[in-house]
Amino acid sequence: MNLDDIRIEIDEIDAQIVELYKKRMSAVSSVLEYKKQNNLPVLDKGRERKLLCRLSELAGDEFSADIIRLYSLIMEQSRAYQKRNININSQIIGKIENALSHTPPLFPEKATVAVQGTEGAYAQSACDKLFALPNIMYLKTFEDVFKAIDCGMCKYGILPIENNTAGSVNKVYDLMMSHNFYIVRSIRVKIDHMLLTKKGTPLRNIREIVSHEQALNQCSKFLNEHKDIKVTVFENTAKAAEYVAKSERNDLAAIASENCCEIYSLSPIERNIQNSDNNFTRFICISKDLEIYTGATKSSMMMTLPHKPGSLYSILSKFYIHNVNIAKLESRPLAGKGFEFMFYFDIDAPIIAENTKRLINELSLELDYFLYLGSYTEII
Repeated sequence: MNLDDIRIEIDEIDAQIVELYKKRMSAVSSVLEYKKQNNLPVLDKGRERKLLCRLSELAGDEFSADIIRLYSLIMEQSRAYQKRNININSQIIGKIENALSHTPPLFPEKATVAVQGTEGAYAQSACDKLFALPNIMYLKTFEDVFKAIDCGMCKYGILPIENNTAGSVNKVYDLMMSHNFYIVRSIRVKIDHMLLTKKGTPLRNIREIVSHEQALNQCSKFLNEHKDIKVTVFENTAKAAEYVAKSERNDLAAIASENCCEIYSLSPIERNIQNSDNNFTRFICISKDLEIYTGATKSSMMMTLPHKPGSLYSILSKFYIHNVNIAKLESRPLAGKGFEFMFYFDIDAPIIAENTKRLINELSLELDYFLYLGSYTEII
């Protein structure tokens, strides 16, 4: 047989497989009717386990693992089909539909906004880009921002979540696990770091540089070129600049934004010291209430997975099945849980699309812990 003949044979086999799949799903529909009449759950783990064992034996050693993977996916599709046809919707879908109906068409121009740090912080720049006239409340820590939202002291909060050169802001991800909030907007801000000192202080006199951990990481090349200078981590870049301005020392410098020059009467002795000129930090805007504004094309969620082989594979296959692109996947260890993790997903998919809502619905119904964090537009 030549290649064309072999491909014709494969096409014929594939057509038979499709017909058999349709026939199987028809039988599944009959199973569903029985389950509905007898008030039985969709998932029958015992039945699935026995089926996989039997099919593995039929496949033989060579194809056993392949058949297990294939039928695990088929059974997952079967469960999803059954849930769609009995119209089981989680509470999350109800909240999403309500938010889509009741959120105002335009993002607000004025609001009281919680920001970590002080005047001149990069989070302030993000806030000013998102809101035309924000009433900014500066707070000491990232957790204070979450608390301000939770207690209603501020309507919105701004938090850094990742930098394209220094990576994720792990402290924020860890705090996400213990606070109630929704993401209503995100924005990417170009970050240009300056080395700021009191006026008249040359670089050769600097003995200590202060800044936020992320800023220090983003300027690691510059710092490695000046290893004789002590590096001290501060809670915020603007706070570091304020510290230098108020200090009586003349051997201090801060890594901060250009805005801090005028605010704290400092001089930039080195400009653009970040590792890359293409240096962006992504900030999220959070709220206590779920708000979904027109045009939301990104969604975020957190979940824990069963601690067994194939759990992550099974979840990732759902995104593939529903044709939903994963823009970010982050994992953080769960405190006191050994080697168990919380998984954070960002997806690129319009929330009004039915496949997006079906994906969120399936995940929320099947997982023991699933948290929908909101759908929003990202400003670039």
